[in-house]
Amino acid sequence: MELTRRNIVVYALLGAVWVLVLGWQAEEHLRVKEAARTDLRNRSKDIANTLSALIRGMRFRGAIPQERLETGLKEMISGRTNELVKSSELISIVLLNATNQPVASAGRPIDSQREDLLREGEHWGQRSVTLVNPVDLGASLTSEGVTNTFVMPPLSEFTNRIGEPGREFPRRGPPPEEAGPPNAPDSLATNRPPPEMREGRPREPGGRPRRPFGLRGMDEKDFQSLIAKRTLHGLVLTLSTEGLEAAATRDLWLRTIIVLLAALAALGSGLAWRNLAKSSELQIRLVRASEMNTHLKEMNLAAAGLAHETRNPLNIIRGLAQMISKQPDTAAEIQRKSRDIIEEADKVAAQLNEFINYSRPREVRRTKLSLSSVVNEVVRTLNYDLEEKKISLQVKGEQLSIEADEQLLRQALFNLLLNAIQAVEGGGEIQVVAQKRNAAEAVVEVRDNGPGVPLERRTEIFKPYFTTQEKGTGLGLAVVQQIVLAHGWEVECLANEPRGATFRISHLKLAG
Repeated sequence: MELTRRNIVVYALLGAVWVLVLGWQAEEHLRVKEAARTDLRNRSKDIANTLSALIRGMRFRGAIPQERLETGLKEMISGRTNELVKSSELISIVLLNATNQPVASAGRPIDSQREDLLREGEHWGQRSVTLVNPVDLGASLTSEGVTNTFVMPPLSEFTNRIGEPGREFPRRGPPPEEAGPPNAPDSLATNRPPPEMREGRPREPGGRPRRPFGLRGMDEKDFQSLIAKRTLHGLVLTLSTEGLEAAATRDLWLRTIIVLLAALAALGSGLAWRNLAKSSELQIRLVRASEMNTHLKEMNLAAAGLAHETRNPLNIIRGLAQMISKQPDTAAEIQRKSRDIIEEADKVAAQLNEFINYSRPREVRRTKLSLSSVVNEVVRTLNYDLEEKKISLQVKGEQLSIEADEQLLRQALFNLLLNAIQAVEGGGEIQVVAQKRNAAEAVVEVRDNGPGVPLERRTEIFKPYFTTQEKGTGLGLAVVQQIVLAHGWEVECLANEPRGATFRISHLKLAG
């Protein structure tokens, strides 16, 4: 019980460690994925700042030509403008006006009707991410002139990183409106504009910015509507997430391998602990078995001694019965009963001999033997029994030399052949076959055409005192198995087609 509780605690600890490793790797994977997303966000800011510098370089009198702007955007898509961004990573750039309508774009078009794609923030898809205003673009609009071929930037002009929003960079010379003709006198070139024109572009009376020449007659409402349509107000970037997904997939495979290795380590540790626990349990059983074996040996010696001491008075009884049966004046009834005593005494003596033989310790003294010679000697010993039942016995196979104890091998073959003789009927057939199994081992088989052994009894027949014959003692095959196990061999009972039984001794070691 204590060992079982200890096993449960150890297995629970191993499982907890594996769960901790699993959670740790899952957290690390999410961290790596979020780091890849952050890197993609930083690259989008780099793109926006690059676009800011591009727009400032294209400005002319506060406006940007449409064709030049779209050409610049296409160059950014191709990757020639910003070396930090791969050409396959940036999918599309869209500049929006104050009404969230595209003013200029390059790359794959986006659906401007989908309001969810135009809301400020991040919109992650399966293979791409759309970022609206990845930097603070500002919302202030200029009121400078607009024509059909110009796009107006806002006052902030993407200056979150390069300058403060609404702040203009100083010019190297006077504004174009303040400078005179090239050949004008110095007095004209140094004339200061009126106060309403000193800050920025020329303004009309009332402080409103002066409109371009072609739009001065336009209604104020229409003019403001045109400003809203043509002024840059928002930025939409679509970046490919294939690189991010590839990195996340590689990291996921790495984490999965780590988790699997952790699982294998936990499983191996569990199996090692299980084997250790089993080894401890087996050691305890081995100690108990050793004690039981010692006790059984003592009982065996006592039983063998008792059998030996019983055999002596049994021989005396048998001798007296023989003397009574041989006296001439003994009545016929007494002679018959004396012969019965002799017969029963012989049966008991045979059983005692078998028991003593079975209880005797098997000490194997291996020598090099000719297997066919041992078989032929055993056959000659049983010639009288073979001739009495008119049994045909054939010795087949190869001439093999094996390593075995000659006396024990002869006894094992004698018991197997005697068992076969008792099993077959008169005129039966028995075969002894010896052959090689491989270069190091041989096999001996004793085959008969008797009634055979049922499948369910083929293992029980090697147990002591189990017999299927009327005159059998039940120890012959038990002695065979004892001798076989002492040599490290193996004995088994098989069917002999078309009828009969086969007793096979395998793993006999061939002599070099």
